[in-house]
Amino acid sequence: MSSSQNSDSSHAKAAAKSGRGRSGPSKSKKRSSGLLKRAGGIFKLLGPGLITGAADDDPSGIATYSSVGAQFGYAMLWTMPFIYPFMAAIQEISARIGRVTGRGIAANLRRYYPRWFLYLIVALLLFANVINLGADIGAMGAAVNLLIGGPSWVYCVLLASISVLLQIFVSYRKYTQVLKWLTLSLFAYVATVFVVRVDWQKAIQGTFLPHLSLSADYLQALVAVFGTTISPYLFFWQSSEEVEEMQSAPKDKALKQAPSRGVAQLQRIQFDTYSGMAFSNLIGYFIILTVAVTLNASGKTDINSAEQAAEALRPVAGQFAFLLFSLGIIGTGLLALPVLAGSAAYGLGEAFGWPIGLGRKATRAKRFYAVIGIATLLGLLLNFIGVNPIKALVWSAIINGVTAAPIMAFMMVMASSQKVMGKFVLPRYLKIFGWGATVVMALAALGMLWPNGK
Repeated sequence: MSSSQNSDSSHAKAAAKSGRGRSGPSKSKKRSSGLLKRAGGIFKLLGPGLITGAADDDPSGIATYSSVGAQFGYAMLWTMPFIYPFMAAIQEISARIGRVTGRGIAANLRRYYPRWFLYLIVALLLFANVINLGADIGAMGAAVNLLIGGPSWVYCVLLASISVLLQIFVSYRKYTQVLKWLTLSLFAYVATVFVVRVDWQKAIQGTFLPHLSLSADYLQALVAVFGTTISPYLFFWQSSEEVEEMQSAPKDKALKQAPSRGVAQLQRIQFDTYSGMAFSNLIGYFIILTVAVTLNASGKTDINSAEQAAEALRPVAGQFAFLLFSLGIIGTGLLALPVLAGSAAYGLGEAFGWPIGLGRKATRAKRFYAVIGIATLLGLLLNFIGVNPIKALVWSAIINGVTAAPIMAFMMVMASSQKVMGKFVLPRYLKIFGWGATVVMALAALGMLWPNGK
């Protein structure tokens, strides 16, 4: 072989190697791009279920989980995996009612049940939601104060105003995207665990081998966790948001009118709801765990609010853990305010047959948006008139707990009725877990009202 041929051959080999070298990163980029597209596709499938689940971990919920973790340490970690299938089932049923009938829960109650019952339920929902709004706004203002100082009341007014203005002036599609991205703020509570020292053996035992007690304090804490995790405002919100999702797509119809789309839509609802509720419970679990390994371990067992938990973490777990915990309170508060105010507006609007929906412009749903603004304003005012936020939250929890069981019972009857649901009546597994959730909440309500539990 000639030297020129050898040279050409060596150049060809070098070019081939170079080509392989260039193709490596190209293939890697394609794989990365493909993974990102798949992740983006999955994220798009998540909607009402994810937002509802994340809103369940609002500042008042954080306060409950923090109090439980501080008081009982690892002993109540088991409550999160235990309650998961029940809360996921009842939220899936809420979503099914909305998507199948094309109406929210209050609208279905109005159509099929006595008006007095509907008005009573909506009145209790409004009362509980306003109290929750006040507690969440106050917690957010206090969290900003902990981070940067300054007057908490200014931050309360600012955050409440931002929430209302976003709901009124930002389109439904864009706003739900904002809410979905806000759910990422809850990962602050997952991150907090990794900056503190955890006894994982005790954590696993507390998760799968619970130490039960019949003491009044333990039972009261148990009732508080269940009442925080399964709340009526979440039923109303997710059901109505399914209606919004349907109405925002011009060709979509209620599944009773378009049964051919049933399989795809119900699979989407199931994936969205079970993912959202798993996310919610994961965050609740990590909040209990974080407080258990820091405050409970150091002997600080009396925590009554989310901001108290954040402040108490600073000397025990360090500045970074305090920072993450505080930012999580603000992020989840911004997520919870529209859910609380929105569910109140959906409930009242559906009860009286008003034009409703975040997908409508404010000029076409004036009363709906007025309820959102008034409910948020009333919640804000609770922080200025000397109402004890802890006592208010206790009343809110009692109202939610007492209201939840009868609402769930009516939901179960509705969702099992062919008259209401057509061919999309509940499958057996949802009947089992739905009625199971109803029994759990009925027992929780009795626990709230039991004299020794107070």
